[in-house]
Amino acid sequence: MVINPNALGLDLPPGTPRVQPSLWYADEPATPGTWARLLPAREATGMLPVLLTETQYFHPSQVADPDDHDPATTLSDLWRLVQEEDDGTPPDPWPGLAPPAEGGIDPDDAAARTAAELAGNEDWLKGARGALVPARRSADIPAVLGWGGAADHADAVQLSTVLRSWEDRFGIRVVGLGPDLLTVSVAAPPRTPEDALAVAAEHCAFCPDTVWDGYETLRAYAAEEVLDRQDWTFWWD
Repeated sequence: MVINPNALGLDLPPGTPRVQPSLWYADEPATPGTWARLLPAREATGMLPVLLTETQYFHPSQVADPDDHDPATTLSDLWRLVQEEDDGTPPDPWPGLAPPAEGGIDPDDAAARTAAELAGNEDWLKGARGALVPARRSADIPAVLGWGGAADHADAVQLSTVLRSWEDRFGIRVVGLGPDLLTVSVAAPPRTPEDALAVAAEHCAFCPDTVWDGYETLRAYAAEEVLDRQDWTFWWD
């Protein structure tokens, strides 16, 4: 069943329900306040906000359940795959999951801030529109949509399995999806160089292109893109 949030009296911008996959999609590009404006639909409909550039890169027939996967095992498998593809880089062995971060801000506040920045950015997710997705938690959005942006490296269910763990440990929210790009907000990022390095290893397993396209070492990536960062963006070539 497709839920039509337009019929519930919510303060939503004009939008249209879609099927396969089921979602609500705004008619016009997002503004900096769009994500926060959509958030109240979570309580009314069980649908979660996200910014999408288009809806042609979804494959709902491939949707499975992240409940069937373990995040540590998933990351370890992806780490090994990266090593095989890159002839020994990054280093062996898999270091294990990074510790959860302490403190931080409210995850929804962090997500609203990141989404506002994305909506005003002409380089990342240009032309993205607000959307509402019937997902149990923000980390599940790629799996629910059958997102295919990382298809050459990992499927949407594997990504959501890892994102669930990041949601638990770092308060992430999935705030933006493009054809091959994913942005999350981070309410409680790593605060020490060693914790950031441990998270960087997870990023490398999750999306090696983001790490190795711009940095010669994992430590350099950790210092620039992970330590104290309240947004993480990944892209797959």
